[in-house]
Amino acid sequence: MVAPAPTYDLMLMLDPKAEQATRTKIRSDVKAMIEQGGSIIGDHDYGNRRMAFEINHEANAEYDLVQFHGPNSVLEQLQRTLRITDGVTRFRIIKLRAGVGDPPDLRQEAPPVAEVVAEVEVAAEEVEAAVIEEAVEEAVIEAVVEEAIAEEIVDEAIAEVAVEEAAADADAGDDTPPVA
Repeated sequence: MVAPAPTYDLMLMLDPKAEQATRTKIRSDVKAMIEQGGSIIGDHDYGNRRMAFEINHEANAEYDLVQFHGPNSVLEQLQRTLRITDGVTRFRIIKLRAGVGDPPDLRQEAPPVAEVVAEVEVAAEEVEAAVIEEAVEEAVIEAVVEEAIAEEIVDEAIAEVAVEEAAADADAGDDTPPVA
């Protein structure tokens, strides 16, 4: 009995500046090499995405994941060919353990950029409105406090004037000579 060929993931990172025809040819050549000695299980095009770090002064790459069964000869041929192929930014072949599930469909999970931009703009407007409202509340509170302080100063001044007038009236009444 022949053991089944191992399952592999091939992650291709293609140069987004390469022509579309070149990227399409790379994909079709890779699939043809795999099918010569193995079989393709799945092909997942993840599109143009930002890389974790720049490679050759490029921040983005076009990602493509190919899952396949195949012998070592297919792996060797893929590695030899992909190392020298123009338009391939990076590639990685990983042997999968038995029972590993399908890869996630990242294209469906990522919301469209327009939706994200709209959500960010709405959130920014809400934050701006909250900041403005808070600034207005602070200005009103400051005005009320200043008014209360001003009223207190006026009340103190009125009280001082009343005390001074009372003292002046008392002094004016003392000018009369005492009766003997």
